[in-house]
Amino acid sequence: MNRFNTYEEGLDFLFGQLPVFSRIGQDAIRPGLDNIKILCDHLGNPQHRFRSIHIAGSNGKGSTSHILAATLQACGYKTGLYTSPHLTDIRERFRINGQLIDKQYVLDFLNSHIDCIEAVKPSYFELNVAMAFDFFAREAVDFAVIETGLGGRLDSTNIIHPVLSVITNISLEHTALLGDTLQKIAFEKAGIIKPGVPVVIGETHEATEQAFFLQAHHNNSSITFADARWDMVKTGEDSAFQYFKLVDKGALQLYDAHTDLKGSYQARNIVTAAAAVQVLHESFPDITIAALIRALPAVKAATGLRGRWEKISERPEIIIDVAHNPAGMEFLQANVGNTSGKTLHFIIGFADDKDVGAVLPYFPKLAKYYFTQASVPRAMPASVLAQKAAGILSGNAYTTVGAAIAACLEQAGAEDTIIITGSFFIVADALNYLHTTPQNEI
Repeated sequence: MNRFNTYEEGLDFLFGQLPVFSRIGQDAIRPGLDNIKILCDHLGNPQHRFRSIHIAGSNGKGSTSHILAATLQACGYKTGLYTSPHLTDIRERFRINGQLIDKQYVLDFLNSHIDCIEAVKPSYFELNVAMAFDFFAREAVDFAVIETGLGGRLDSTNIIHPVLSVITNISLEHTALLGDTLQKIAFEKAGIIKPGVPVVIGETHEATEQAFFLQAHHNNSSITFADARWDMVKTGEDSAFQYFKLVDKGALQLYDAHTDLKGSYQARNIVTAAAAVQVLHESFPDITIAALIRALPAVKAATGLRGRWEKISERPEIIIDVAHNPAGMEFLQANVGNTSGKTLHFIIGFADDKDVGAVLPYFPKLAKYYFTQASVPRAMPASVLAQKAAGILSGNAYTTVGAAIAACLEQAGAEDTIIITGSFFIVADALNYLHTTPQNEI
């Protein structure tokens, strides 16, 4: 007999009974890979029944995952994509050729395996990973692009043996869990490098490259630094696309390309994806740079990517971005100069484990600020954020994202720009609020 009669009952179990990192922080982390191995053994080890590409990193891993998934789709491959966290719907984490997992699949999975789930008591993330592997195996995908959740070495996704590993970049994040230096964090990310599996590193950095070289050497894995092989030079932008030259430094070849992904930081992600495609081409000749260039104009449509310097309104201009650490904020800062508004308004909030002092200097002092908090227990209280920002940024505190947006819309003119950022959960709450607000009020 089914434990859950409806999809909604299944969701209540997922969010209410399992430890969820977004809600309770590091207490939700289950150190080691024991739980995911038990779950996957129970499922018949579905992670071994499809080709996978494994992607880790501090910033850009989501965008890079979506770019590679779009490229594989452009090659005609049935492509799975597992990412986290989601914005408004848990099913965003599980896609095949851009299509969300069916609600019935989620319900049937929970009902079929509830005895094992209750015996193992996995975290929310561990169960999601197991469900993703089962889904991709049952649907017989040709490739699955798998994004790590946190770190790499002990991340639940790290029981796959991929055809390629990708590490986008390293910055100080989750230091309580991953280490308090770039070297320590690089060691954790390098844990996804597998014996004999090539690895692409998105960014050359003196502080981290030793960890990558050592792990690659230990595993007899070829290593490619993307920024040594490729470059991207922006040539223009309009409301729909960024235009650029993709530069193959080795072959001294230029490619004209354009993409629907906005934000200057996408240059780094596209360069990383180009290097990944180049390495994949050695084993899969039909995966080509030409396919990448075909895919780039419609990454969002092909894969459902959201929240990366995404404009959701014109008057006033409203932009959402999930940047949440110093490196992400540095890139966001670079994009602010491209906004069209007369006055800048920032709606910002962070998780309570973030080093807010390290990110606040990246925000422009002359903008108007609306300090807020997401609807998850891990959210930093808006009042605390306002106190930390005092003397640096000027604004008021609002206890919900909806209240912050409402106050901002009252003050902002049609020619202004509103930027909503600080965490996935701030952006998620904003999308939920704006979706339920009549368009004539936005």
